[in-house]
Amino acid sequence: MEKIRLGIIGGGQLGKMMAQVAQRLGFSVWVLDPYEKCPASFVADHTIVGSFHDEAAIRELARHCTLTTYDIEHISTEAIKKIENEGHRFAPSPDLLALIQDKGRQKEFLARCGIPMPRFALYDTLEREALRRFGFPCIQKARKGGYDGKGVLTIRGEEDLKGAFPENFLVEERVSIEKELGIMVARNQRGEVVTYPLTEMVFDERAHICDMVLAPARVSSQVEKEAREIAIACVEALQGVGIFGVELFLSTDGRLLYNEIAPRPHNSGHYTIEACETSQFEQHIRAVLNLPLGSPRLLAPAVMFNLLGEVGHEGPAVVEGFEEALSIPGLAFHFYRKPVTKPFRKMGHVTITAQTVEEALEKAQAIRSKIRIVSEAL
Repeated sequence: MEKIRLGIIGGGQLGKMMAQVAQRLGFSVWVLDPYEKCPASFVADHTIVGSFHDEAAIRELARHCTLTTYDIEHISTEAIKKIENEGHRFAPSPDLLALIQDKGRQKEFLARCGIPMPRFALYDTLEREALRRFGFPCIQKARKGGYDGKGVLTIRGEEDLKGAFPENFLVEERVSIEKELGIMVARNQRGEVVTYPLTEMVFDERAHICDMVLAPARVSSQVEKEAREIAIACVEALQGVGIFGVELFLSTDGRLLYNEIAPRPHNSGHYTIEACETSQFEQHIRAVLNLPLGSPRLLAPAVMFNLLGEVGHEGPAVVEGFEEALSIPGLAFHFYRKPVTKPFRKMGHVTITAQTVEEALEKAQAIRSKIRIVSEAL
């Protein structure tokens, strides 16, 4: 086996969990992140401190690595294209990343490929008459820079336009949703594709952020089959290499509609660490390095919930309910070692496996209110 050095642009929790797997496989890991004590720095072999838009820092990372990947989309694709043209390897490709960074271009491209999705329109500036013609209520999304609920607004009527994004956005019809679903799809450079079980995502409405994931989703086999087909079609249309988190809506009238795609490991795939034969993090590494893909088989039903920073707390993090959580059979606790907690910040996650998803959900609901991420008392 050749000596492999994996580069990761982004040293957050996704980079950390990627690095842990890469080292288990025998690879060394270099990480680029703006913060010296980012979560991945505690496990990576080397950390380069620098901006995701710093061409020199990205070049320094790529120079040391066999291949460079990402744990975040919001990076300089212009710099990556230039460095790739110098002979360095990146996956997924910077062209794909640039397309996905712009939610408007992403939607237009996949709509042209026949992917079913809610009605949408792109706008350069906020014009009341144009939005009135589109129709209320609707969902407004910033075309660039949004993540974890940021960059998404619900516009119920003209009165909500006062706080709307003023430019460079898209709007979507507000679909009556029965469930929000997610599915992880991996594809390597040979074109091999595997899909993970369809998951059911529950969102915290206060912050538009994924709060809980159930695997497998409680839907019919026909819905699961159709979701897989849509997700694979998205990744193949993009000629994606790596792992991709595809988010879908199941409407109350039974339609499956595309929401968005992430070109990296995804929050809805964290359960795969304990519940599947091959985790999403190992699968991503296998895919970008063009290695044989692992089995995505579900070993046990699971529920994952995020550990979000409590409202009203900001500062060094303290975990309440830690010992009580560890007393639950089938529970796996993940803390990301972010130095500061903030309201709704993802500080960790918990996965519970059980004989059935209903049993896992019952355990999760019993313990989740007792685990709190608060700040140290002054």
